[in-house]
Amino acid sequence: MQLSTRFHYLSYLLLISLGFLNLHCNSQAQKNKLGDNVPSFDVRPGYRVELAVDTIDNARFMIFDEKGVLYVTRPQKGDILSLRDTNGDGYFEQRNTFVSGYKTAHGLDYEEGWIWFTQTGAIHKARDTTGNGQADQLKTVLSKQELFSEGGGHWWRSLLVTDEWIYTSVGDPGNITTDTTTRRKKIWRFSRPDHKRELFVTGIRNTEKLRYRPGTQEVWGADHNSDWFGRPLGEDPKQQPITDENPPGEFNHYKKGGFYGHPFLVGRDVPRIEYQDREDIIDLASRSIVPEWLLGSHWAPNGFAFLGLKNRHFSRDHRGDAFIAFHGSWNSSKRVGYRVERILFDDHTGDPYGSLRIVGTLGDDDKILARPVDVVEAPGGTLLFSDDYNGKIYRIGFTDK
Repeated sequence: MQLSTRFHYLSYLLLISLGFLNLHCNSQAQKNKLGDNVPSFDVRPGYRVELAVDTIDNARFMIFDEKGVLYVTRPQKGDILSLRDTNGDGYFEQRNTFVSGYKTAHGLDYEEGWIWFTQTGAIHKARDTTGNGQADQLKTVLSKQELFSEGGGHWWRSLLVTDEWIYTSVGDPGNITTDTTTRRKKIWRFSRPDHKRELFVTGIRNTEKLRYRPGTQEVWGADHNSDWFGRPLGEDPKQQPITDENPPGEFNHYKKGGFYGHPFLVGRDVPRIEYQDREDIIDLASRSIVPEWLLGSHWAPNGFAFLGLKNRHFSRDHRGDAFIAFHGSWNSSKRVGYRVERILFDDHTGDPYGSLRIVGTLGDDDKILARPVDVVEAPGGTLLFSDDYNGKIYRIGFTDK
C-alpha cells in the first residue's frame, strides 16, 4: 500500500473511532444527566429511577397518546402541556401548551385521537390535527349544568372513558360531611352518546383516578380516607396515636350500586367514632363493600396505573399489577407515604395479595424529596411518575439485578 493511501486509510479509521467515541460520550453524558438529576430516593433493588421531564410546575395527571406524546395537567396553571421525546433518549425535551385557560384541569383519558380532560364542573376533549403540540379542535362533552358539583375541598374530578360510558366523580367537600343528597361523594356514569346520567356507586371520599383493570371491565380507584379519626376521644396534633394509625386508605373495585362506607365506616367496616351510635350503623355496615386492598393510613393515594398485560420492559410477573403514587401525609405526627407502591395481583383470582414499596421519596431526617401524584405506563413499557413538589417527572425502569 502506498504511503499516501495508507495515510488516508489511517485517517479514515481515526475519524470513525473519534465519531464512535463522541457518540459514546454524548450517550454517557445524557445518561448521567438523567440519573444525576434524581434525588437520593430509596429505590428497590432491581429498579432504577431517571429524570424524564424537568421544570414543570404543578405537574399532576398524565396520559400518552398513540404517537408517544405525553400530556400533563397543571390545574393551578389551568393548562395541559404536550411533551415529546424526539430523539428517544428517555428525556422529554420538547414541550408545548396543548390547551390553556382551564382552571382545575385535572383528570385525563385518551380515546381515538382525542385527549379527554376534566375540570371541577366540566368534561372536555381536544386534539391536535396539525402535529404542532397544540390543540386545534376542542369540544365540551359534559357541561356544568349536566355535572353540577358544589364548591369546597376535594374538587378533583376523576375520569374514565369507555365505549359505552363516561365515568366521573368529585370527592367530599370536607372531612366527613353527612349529606347524602349531594351529587358529590359518588361516582356517576353517563351513557354514550346520549349522556343519560346514572348513579354508579356511593360512599367515596376522594377518588382522583378511575381505570379498568387490564383484561376486564372492572372499575378501580384509590380512595383517600378521612382524617382526625381519634379526635372524638380527645386527641390533639401533639398526641394522636389513634389517628396516626387510622383509618387506612383504600384500593377499591367499584361495582355498580355499591356503597363504600364513607363517611360512616372506614377500612373493613369499622364505624367512625362519631357514628357508632347511629341506629342504622349495622345496616350501613351490612351494605358496605370493603376495600380490595388496604393502603397506609394518611398516605394520600392519588393516581395509579395498571401495568399492561403485554408489557415487555418489566418481568412477566409484573403484568397486571398496579403502581400507585402516594402524595404523602399531613394528618400524621410523622411523615408517612411519599412513595410509589406496587400492588401485586394474583393472575388466577384477579385479587391483590401483596404490596412493595418501589420508590421512597423521603430522605434523611424525613426530608421531602418528592411528592408523587400520578403514574402512567410509557409506550416502551417503563413507568413515569409526576412530582408536583419539585415540578418534575421521573421514569421507573427495570434492571433485573
